[in-house]
Amino acid sequence: MLPLYYTVKGYGEEEITIQKSRFIAYVNRAETEEQAQAFIAEIKKKNWNATHNCSAYMIGETDHIQKANDDGEPSGTAGLPILEVLKKRGLKDTVVVVTRYFGGIKLGTGGLIRAYGKSASEGINAAKVAERRLMQVMKASIDYTWLGKVENELRSSIYEIKDIHYLDTVTVETFVEESQKEAFTAWITELTNGQAVITEGKQLYQEKIVDPS
Repeated sequence: MLPLYYTVKGYGEEEITIQKSRFIAYVNRAETEEQAQAFIAEIKKKNWNATHNCSAYMIGETDHIQKANDDGEPSGTAGLPILEVLKKRGLKDTVVVVTRYFGGIKLGTGGLIRAYGKSASEGINAAKVAERRLMQVMKASIDYTWLGKVENELRSSIYEIKDIHYLDTVTVETFVEESQKEAFTAWITELTNGQAVITEGKQLYQEKIVDPS
């Protein structure tokens, strides 16, 4: 599992007009090639009467699956520029389809490359870029009398609460970086006068939206 990577938060859609042609970018997360192909097929079905439905996707920890499709546009002027945007933005597990409705004015090779690249980038901004950081989930089981204090302190700290389970005792799950496990444990122990039972949970990705780059 990668310690850190970037992808899109989820579905996004954005339309721009260039020289009377409509370019509509559709973006989504896809963790398998099958998911990417299903999304492309869905967009093609939705825009069955479009002039072109060009696409690209990058999948896998090492980006070992990379595909681009010009869908009838001159070779290298559509799918590849979309793929280059994914590479430039450093996005994994992401699929983009740019639908074009021709407006009557030819853009030329350079114009097409710029148009598809710009459309893909705008679509990614609409979908929002997410940073996914591998974190250790730490569980602190406490008596209900400690909940208010622990929750308040956590919410004003560097740590993010993942979940709170209310059973016989309260278990607070918190995202903690690997290097901070000992410091976190010591802090919660001191905060609760040694009353907290602290255990390690799973390693999971903590996801945060980042500004467009």
